[in-house]
Amino acid sequence: MIEKYINPHTDFGFKRLFGSEFNKDLLISFLNAMFHGEQNVQDVTYLNSEQLGDRSDARRAIFDVYCENDNGEKFIVEMQNVYQEFFKDRTIYYSTFPIREQAQRGGDWDFHLNPVYTIGLLNFNFADGLENAKRWHHEVKLMEVDTHEVFYDKLTYIYVEIPKFDKKENELVTMYDKWMYILKNLSKLMQRPAALQERVFTRLFEQAEIAKFNKQELKLYEDSVNAYRDIVNAIRTAEKKKFAEGRAEGIAEGRAEGRAEGRAEVARKMLDKGMSAELVAEMTGLSLEEVSSLKQ
Repeated sequence: MIEKYINPHTDFGFKRLFGSEFNKDLLISFLNAMFHGEQNVQDVTYLNSEQLGDRSDARRAIFDVYCENDNGEKFIVEMQNVYQEFFKDRTIYYSTFPIREQAQRGGDWDFHLNPVYTIGLLNFNFADGLENAKRWHHEVKLMEVDTHEVFYDKLTYIYVEIPKFDKKENELVTMYDKWMYILKNLSKLMQRPAALQERVFTRLFEQAEIAKFNKQELKLYEDSVNAYRDIVNAIRTAEKKKFAEGRAEGIAEGRAEGRAEGRAEVARKMLDKGMSAELVAEMTGLSLEEVSSLKQ
């Protein structure tokens, strides 16, 4: 099927919708929807998405989207398609950049910090530490262990598991529901759903329509799609290989167990006929201890 709208999971698609000054209304709407009224973002300023360390040899960080709102609060927004072993470590590391850059040189700074939000939009189920969580939206803050009260509310990590969102069009109630529906299904749609009639979605579907791209935009998007498909195919290949290896190992273990069970059954019959444990062990290949345990 030929896609009508861009895939927001691709680098080009995500940054076109959420990472450009021209479309910042989309990002503002998404952030306000995600925070359920706790945020009232009126404007955002895009910041340099490439962050360098304190030294020339320090590891850098490149964010998909990095911005601050009109209150000076910092937002890192990342689309993550592949699970990484140390993904949580990575998000913690990323959050240190907007913290450190707030440090004021000189002796007058009192260590006051503006809030930092690190948002991971995950195109996979993030089982690490969330195995028992049923929801697809996870908000993490520093907490006092005994009281379960938030200890520090200026550092927030939000993980959104896109595959777990399973609402149909007729079940969309909140703006957050509608944005999640877009993130999961945009590239599969052939027309704008009736449930998405808000003005912000008019702009989104205009910007997402592939037929309106110029040649350069189309080339950049196609390259981004190819890179995304390479990632998806690599994941599927790895999963198939892992499944095949596991299946082969299971079959081998099953055969070995079957052979062991067969020898045990033969050994029992030999013992029932009065043969000595030593002779049974010698003829079946079982150890003397294994044969002795069959007599009990």
